[in-house]
Amino acid sequence: MTHTLRVVFAGTPEFAAAALAAIYEAGFPVPLVLTQPDRPAGRGMKLQASAVKRYAVEHGLPVAQPPSLRRTGKYPNEAAQAIGQLRATPHDVMVVAAYGLLLPQEVLDIAPYGCINIHASLLPRWRGAAPIHRALEAGDVETGITLMQMDAGLDTGAMIEMARTPIDAHDTTATLHDKLAAQGAQLIVEALTVLETTGALSATPQSAEGVTYAEKIGKHEAALDWRRSAVELARQVRAFDPFPGGVATLDDGTALKIWAAEPVATAEPGAAAAQPGTIVDVSPQGVVIACGEGALRLTQLQKPGGKRLPVREFLAGAALAPGQRLRQPEPA
Repeated sequence: MTHTLRVVFAGTPEFAAAALAAIYEAGFPVPLVLTQPDRPAGRGMKLQASAVKRYAVEHGLPVAQPPSLRRTGKYPNEAAQAIGQLRATPHDVMVVAAYGLLLPQEVLDIAPYGCINIHASLLPRWRGAAPIHRALEAGDVETGITLMQMDAGLDTGAMIEMARTPIDAHDTTATLHDKLAAQGAQLIVEALTVLETTGALSATPQSAEGVTYAEKIGKHEAALDWRRSAVELARQVRAFDPFPGGVATLDDGTALKIWAAEPVATAEPGAAAAQPGTIVDVSPQGVVIACGEGALRLTQLQKPGGKRLPVREFLAGAALAPGQRLRQPEPA
């Protein structure tokens, strides 16, 4: 199907690339794609294009990569050039998904139908940079996608559409990301089709109640604090897969990445009396650690420079034994 509604797209990671692909493959003209500048990544720290740029280039879509869209910021000339390019590009609406740059009111006002944001939470819960991670970490039982008419605030715009997704007990940020990316892609195509057909999308102001903020994930959060409950630590491990991973540090200073863990339904013998951070059992089924409440069974681990391994394979090359202690993290 061929559409006439012209869509400028702004986004950067895989989550956004899924939406761009859905929009383009549904037949909507995409006269310009905005994405963040190439960044150094990998062991060689070579410049790498974003997932959105890779898709756009593969499909012959024009790409712009301004470092900022704010004339008063660090890159006023680049911002002015990008805004001029936007104004010179005929389009009807801008779709934004995990772009990573703030859009000033000047940019929000360019497209006749404004800017529609694809946000990976049920707003107003988890406004901000890391809604998927924070929903898992908090133990939410569901999340979803909100389409929002953007304003100058941080995810404060009126809500156009919402779709809910249950959070499975074994979901990680990686698995939940993929579900929500697909859901967001479907939802935006449906909304654009309605906009093209009717010339308008209804929007409802967000509630002032239930507002939470999803702060960006920092590497310093990776350390597992064994004084916390096993349930909380298991959620942290799931939330931090694939980044930054959970980190457990042995008494000799060796830092192990923890990629999968589960609370022990019935605490191992001796776990209740053991100090938090003490290894109380080692077996092919898992390494059990005493926690502030309950015990945590580690089932997938990684040594420095090694690969993620199931615990049975990990133990073949690692000497862990009951009674060993894991360090508590340093105060932030």
